[in-house]
Amino acid sequence: MKKVRNLFFVFLLLGAIAPFAVIGYFLVGEIYDIEELVDYKPPVTTRVYDKNGEKIANIFENEHRYYASFEEIPTRIVEALLAIEDTTFFEHQGINIDAIFRAIVKDIQAGKFVEGASTITQQLVKNRLLSREKKISRKVKELIYAMKVESSLTKEQILECYLNEIYFGHGYYGIKTAADGYFHKKLGELTLKEMALLVGLPKAPSTYAPTKNYEISMGRANRVISRMHALGWIDDETHNASLLEKPKVYDDTLTQNSAPFIVDEIARKAAELGIEDIKTGGYEIYTTIDMRLQEAAEKSLKHSYEMSLSRMKARKPEDETAGLNAKLLNGALISVDSKTGDILALVGSVDYKKSSYNRVTQGRRQPGSAFKPFIYQVAIDLGYSGATELVDISRTYTYEKDGEEQKWQPKNYEENYKGILSLREALIHSRNLATINLVNDIGLSQLHKELDKFGIANLPPDLSIALGSITLSPMQMAKYFTSFANSGVQVEPQLIRNIDKGLNTIYEKKEKTKFITKPTQAYIMTTILKDVVEKGTGKSAKVQGIELAGKTGTTNNNMDGWFVGYSPTIETIVWFGNDDNSPMDRVETGGRIAGPAFAMYYENVLKIYPQIQRKFEKPEGIIEVNINGEKEYFSDVSKPPRGGSEVKTEEMLLF
Repeated sequence: MKKVRNLFFVFLLLGAIAPFAVIGYFLVGEIYDIEELVDYKPPVTTRVYDKNGEKIANIFENEHRYYASFEEIPTRIVEALLAIEDTTFFEHQGINIDAIFRAIVKDIQAGKFVEGASTITQQLVKNRLLSREKKISRKVKELIYAMKVESSLTKEQILECYLNEIYFGHGYYGIKTAADGYFHKKLGELTLKEMALLVGLPKAPSTYAPTKNYEISMGRANRVISRMHALGWIDDETHNASLLEKPKVYDDTLTQNSAPFIVDEIARKAAELGIEDIKTGGYEIYTTIDMRLQEAAEKSLKHSYEMSLSRMKARKPEDETAGLNAKLLNGALISVDSKTGDILALVGSVDYKKSSYNRVTQGRRQPGSAFKPFIYQVAIDLGYSGATELVDISRTYTYEKDGEEQKWQPKNYEENYKGILSLREALIHSRNLATINLVNDIGLSQLHKELDKFGIANLPPDLSIALGSITLSPMQMAKYFTSFANSGVQVEPQLIRNIDKGLNTIYEKKEKTKFITKPTQAYIMTTILKDVVEKGTGKSAKVQGIELAGKTGTTNNNMDGWFVGYSPTIETIVWFGNDDNSPMDRVETGGRIAGPAFAMYYENVLKIYPQIQRKFEKPEGIIEVNINGEKEYFSDVSKPPRGGSEVKTEEMLLF
């Protein structure tokens, strides 16, 4: 009997010593580094916003997480969490001995792990520092880590780490992410039922996910609320009202990417700025994009594309070439605030899912006649005016290539000649021969010198410059064309207003402008480009209720179709073409395919912003003269003609 009693005490002693021995063994054999929690910096999602603060997208790598400081987290969330997960959290030192012994008894009775008895601290350790495997060694390490964390962090810091680290289902890490994802709310806007639903998720995120199992998640939330009531943390009225609430739950994609071309460009810009952690650094990027205009741009481009396909189908229903054109045809559109350079809309293809190649920024194509306004602006700045007479006749030019004499005999698109016509008429109707003769009059060397002020690189050294034989991207064209749209001051198009990280501003937009010409000279160009839309090659771009100025561009064999133009405040560039540089269908000119997209876009602009400025403002120094019944515009540089019965000044006509 004495031996049995002694044996019993030995086992009792060993049982008491064993846990400490095991812990001692693991303490000696392991290095317990908790720096990841002491200096807690989880990967955080970058958010992209449009100019009005509307979210465009989330950018993240593996874990979608918004970070919430403890000060952001409502007290009710903490109470709900403790009620269901760890009621004695503020009393223990990382482990709950009573709960552990209760769990051991249940595990022994069941013959397997059925209850974990983990405190919030242990759950945090398990998620951040350890694996989820159910082994005694892992559990012992968890206890040791938990005690170390408790000795290094305050309870508030532990809660902050936990509520940002834990997985809440549907790809949401952290409670701030889950609140935004499931309810489209900030933490401070959540109801008690929504809070209860969220804190109930980490136990079994898939089972309790409200997007999959709404009623089950409501039941779990009600248990949280009832537990809070039982603890005396909420009153009867709050308890009863919360049980009946049925919150609306959203089932969004994680990226919420409503403008993929914008997000791609931001990633490229971030790389240029040296931001390497764009997917994990938790930046807030505020763009210049107006999502309502972005959507209008997408619809307008798609509409013109589909109209072109319909024309092809009607003309050549069984033609293989037409079928190939349909596969290769694509387009691009960029719209900017003429004064600030803010990019309001940017669409790099007709369908991002089919082609993510951004033709606005990466594609370079010949502008054709859309380049002519730059040449004509040089002429106007040299003293020419809309009334200046140009020669529209055919000439044959000889030049040498590879030691052999070559001949070039350019033609007008209409294949006819006007003889003598005004500079205004030449640009309105995009007369190639008149433009070539204008270049001859100015002189190639003089023209190149004057064009340098626009900053356009790689200009051809010959007369082909008159026909737009240079290659430009729509983005570059947008920059150069602001020289007309912004009253003679060129402005750099920019996509990002500022990039913030926490309270720090990493990047802030600075306007980049360049003086090109006087407002009077730019206005003279605007009046001509306005006539292009009113009665010239750009009539398809006309929109009732707003003044528009612009220019069509069609390259050889209809390889490219452009419309570049502007309203009093917004400039827009539209391009269409086949991706392999093969010809489009022969009826697809810039006016036919790009003009309607431009027009539809501005129709939507008027619907979205009916208060927008609709008429161009005439700057001081402009002289209006009636010549043969038509208005013409002059300045101190582009001087009006003298005398004549058909010439009446502005004062005489009381304009």
